[in-house]
Amino acid sequence: MKTESPQGQSFHRFFDSWLVELHNNLEQLVSAANRHHDDEHIQDNSSVLSPLIEKTVGHYEEYYKAKSDGAKGDVISMFSPTWLTKLEDSFLWIAGWRPTTAIHLLYSKSGIQLEGRIADLVPLLPVGDLGDLTSNQINQIDELQRKTVREERKISEKMAKLQESVADTPMVNLSNEESEKNRNGNDDGGRNGDRKVDSALEPKKDELEEVLHKADGLRMETLKSVVEILTPMQAVYFLIAAAELHLRLHDWGKKSDAV
Repeated sequence: MKTESPQGQSFHRFFDSWLVELHNNLEQLVSAANRHHDDEHIQDNSSVLSPLIEKTVGHYEEYYKAKSDGAKGDVISMFSPTWLTKLEDSFLWIAGWRPTTAIHLLYSKSGIQLEGRIADLVPLLPVGDLGDLTSNQINQIDELQRKTVREERKISEKMAKLQESVADTPMVNLSNEESEKNRNGNDDGGRNGDRKVDSALEPKKDELEEVLHKADGLRMETLKSVVEILTPMQAVYFLIAAAELHLRLHDWGKKSDAV
């Protein structure tokens, strides 16, 4: 069982309260979508929807700000998050969701809403949801996807080089020294060896923090870009889908871990 650092414990508490607030935001988003659905004459009202959208997006920004602060004290905890379930862990990309997931989510929800209207024999007139993406919006989303894939690849390559560095010459030399001391019984209580290990790992931790910031930055940038492409009402539907998926995965994972 993993032992949490003080920083990890602090972020765990933050994450639990953050999920509660995410659920509250979801309820407000669903309420806004229901009002839109119940009145076929309603128009996108930016003055009403924009503050709700900004609040929800800001909630995600708050998460990454707290994560960044936590990484300064213990970046390793961010890559081994005890506050997530095993199910969530299995889908992680550099300590979080893969940025292009936001775009896949958008396309999936768009298709579901369009298919739902066809199945219900609803006339295919614009209703303002994600089934009404325009050709211009689709072009913008496709371009965003290509750009995001390129950025993901760069970050993945940087992470791969960092992972490979665990077997670089300084690390192997240090491993050899420790093994020799253990074989010869020259252990000094581990104090000197621990200092050397800390010295060797410190720059790698700094690089881990840098990669994490790049990955989290791309996640937030992609989320904002998707929202900006959509109309306010479409953004509400997208943020509902994102919050629902986030919360459901966490709940499914908790049930699985409890078995």
